[in-house]
Amino acid sequence: MLGMEDRNTPGLYLEMTDSLSPEEYAAKRVDDVLALGGVDRATWWINLKRDRKDLPRVLDEFDTLGVYEIDDTFTAPATPEGITGHHFSRYPRPGQGRLTGNPTVGLSLVLISPTTPDQAQALRDWGDFVHLNWIAAVGVPGYTMITPYENVRANGTGDGEPRFMHFYEMDTEDAETTFKTMTPLVEERFGKQGTPEFQYWGWHDALRIMYVNSFRRVGESGVGERG
Repeated sequence: MLGMEDRNTPGLYLEMTDSLSPEEYAAKRVDDVLALGGVDRATWWINLKRDRKDLPRVLDEFDTLGVYEIDDTFTAPATPEGITGHHFSRYPRPGQGRLTGNPTVGLSLVLISPTTPDQAQALRDWGDFVHLNWIAAVGVPGYTMITPYENVRANGTGDGEPRFMHFYEMDTEDAETTFKTMTPLVEERFGKQGTPEFQYWGWHDALRIMYVNSFRRVGESGVGERG
């Protein structure tokens, strides 16, 4: 089965847990979520760089990530103790990058929010037209599609956090090494660290990083495939 890059997914529902391994999470939780209306497919992932120190974090750290491909009829469920859920809808701008025909087996998950709700559009515009644009332009080996999503709870209110998700798909399991190659490649094209050009690409006054990390896919299942 191809990865998420071969379809236009209306939304993603994420679950995070530090109390269950990916295998335990798959056994105890995946079927319950797959049984909900509007869910098409599940994948579960393991954190490759937990407790990283090179980037700020607001959200609690976790070992296991569940990702569910969903449609617009989906309603996020209550989560059991030890599991946190986040419901995102596809932002109405195209993803950036390329299709390789290979399955998505690695992820870079980036969750951000504006410093104030009134700065959300400015942050989104910078993300799409500057930050993600240049990452896609340099053609990082292993990167496929980078797709923007918005927290469903933010629609019309501005209160949902993390407000935006940048969902970086990879066709390599060594997602952390691939993630580390991205910044040097951008530097070669855009400007070295410490220059105004690099600062313009890498940071925005409204940017608040909520979480960044790399993941390797452990398992997958579509509706009706388990049992």
